Amino acid sequence: MGKFSRFLPVLCVLVLLIALWYVGALAMNWDQAQALADDDAGWIDVASAALSLDRPLLPTPHQVLAEMNRGIFRYAVDSPRSLVFHAGVTAWAALLGFMVAVGAGMLLAIGIVHVRTLDRALMPWLVVSQAVPVLAIAPMVVVVLGNIGLTGVTPKALIAGWLSFFPITTGMVKGLRSSDPMRRDLMRTYCATDAQVFTKLRWPGSMAFLFPAMKVAAPLALVGAIVAELPTGAQAGLGARLLTGSYYGQTPQIWAALFMAALLAMLAVAAVDGAQMLLTRARGGRL
Repeated sequence: MGKFSRFLPVLCVLVLLIALWYVGALAMNWDQAQALADDDAGWIDVASAALSLDRPLLPTPHQVLAEMNRGIFRYAVDSPRSLVFHAGVTAWAALLGFMVAVGAGMLLAIGIVHVRTLDRALMPWLVVSQAVPVLAIAPMVVVVLGNIGLTGVTPKALIAGWLSFFPITTGMVKGLRSSDPMRRDLMRTYCATDAQVFTKLRWPGSMAFLFPAMKVAAPLALVGAIVAELPTGAQAGLGARLLTGSYYGQTPQIWAALFMAALLAMLAVAAVDGAQMLLTRARGGRL
């Protein structure tokens, strides 16, 4: 009973959201279902039709689940009709961008902490960079890189990295500066070098800030990869799936792609959380 009570609030909210979803689908699809119904059809028949339209304005939860089941299990993984195939294309671009963001963000944070000039010169520009809408800059990046021969996964990875490096950089800067000044003074007393202070004090202390920042950055990288697929007219990826669904009015396909993206984001956060647990265990900490 104790474990069940922990999930009871989540289940209650989930049931409420599903109920509201059905009510919203019924209201939005009612006119379309009524136009397609027979003249002698009752309101029950219209309601049933509204919840089972082929091209509804708002698909119902069971229609989205059916579309996901079809896209995940009915086709081969390497089929262009497979939802897993499109999710893999987007996930690969997001992973590359995330790795670029982690590397660049950590190096930039180290420079900002140790070089006051970089702190004053770069931090304002880092903040300004996040004020530019990714929907506005993504087409420009794709076009510019395409003109110099960089196409495919490269533009998507760069946009994903651009969108996700800011939380990593700021989190790492905060972490590197979080060490106790008294401990730094103590190490200086024992003639510790800057490298020793960094490796034995600043770097271990920054991990408590880096991993939460990575949990924020991982879904952002996924968003950047999807947004980068939209202006290119990509043939593969969740962004391409969204475009195809919008072109042909297949709203269940659009919602299935959105839920697949949400599932990928959850897996990304879980992977970062697992890496943090492994690191904590390796350092002899408590989970």
